[in-house]
Amino acid sequence: MIKLENVVLVSPEQMEFVIQGMRNPMNSWNKSDTETDPDLYSLENMTIGNNDYSLMQRLAKAGTDHRKFMRMMPVYVRITAGHTWWAEFDTYKVGTVRNSCSKMHKIHIMGFELDSFDHEGIDEVGEVAVKTFDTVRATLTWLAKMFNETKEKKYWRAIIELLPMGFHLTANVMLNYEVLANMYHSRKNHKLDEWQEFCKWIETLPYSELITGEEKPND
Repeated sequence: MIKLENVVLVSPEQMEFVIQGMRNPMNSWNKSDTETDPDLYSLENMTIGNNDYSLMQRLAKAGTDHRKFMRMMPVYVRITAGHTWWAEFDTYKVGTVRNSCSKMHKIHIMGFELDSFDHEGIDEVGEVAVKTFDTVRATLTWLAKMFNETKEKKYWRAIIELLPMGFHLTANVMLNYEVLANMYHSRKNHKLDEWQEFCKWIETLPYSELITGEEKPND
C-alpha cells in the first residue's frame, strides 16, 4: 500500500522564473512565449508557450547535464508507505528532503491495527502467515502497553526490533522533476507494487512527459 496526497506543485510565478533561467545559457529570453497570470494558482492551470515547451522537451531529452531547469521544478507530496518502500526511497538522497513522523519518539502510541501494515502478501499466503502476523501485532501491542506503564527502555527496544518492515510510516517529502525522472526510469518495472503505483502517479503530474520521455503535444 502507498498513499500519495497533499500534492503541491511549482507555481506559475516560479515557473516563469524557471523558464527565464532555462534560457540563460543562450541569452534567448526574447524567444520566451509563456504568459503568466498572477491569479492562476498552480501549474495545472497554466499553459506553457510552444517555444518554451519545445526547448524544455529538447533539453529533457539531452540528459541531466542540460535539463537543469527540471531540478528547479519542486514537487511536494505527503506519502504513507511501508518501511520496505521507504528503505528503497532512501536511495535518493540528492535533491530530496523528507520530514517523517517519528518512529523513535512515538512508536509506543501509534497502535498496531491491521491497516497500519502492508499485509497483501501475508493475506495471499494464508493461514500460517496470517497467524504469525497476528501474534506479532499482539506482542507489539503488549510491549507498547508495558512501556507506557513502566517507561522501561527494554520494552521500547523490543518494539523497534520486532517491528515488521510492512509497518506504515508517513512523511512529507520535497522532490523535483529531475529526481522524479531518475526514480521513474529506475523503478517503473520494479516488482514492488508500490513503486509501480508511484510511477503511475508521476505520470499524472503536469508535463510529466518531461519526466517519462513520452512524446506529447503541448495542448
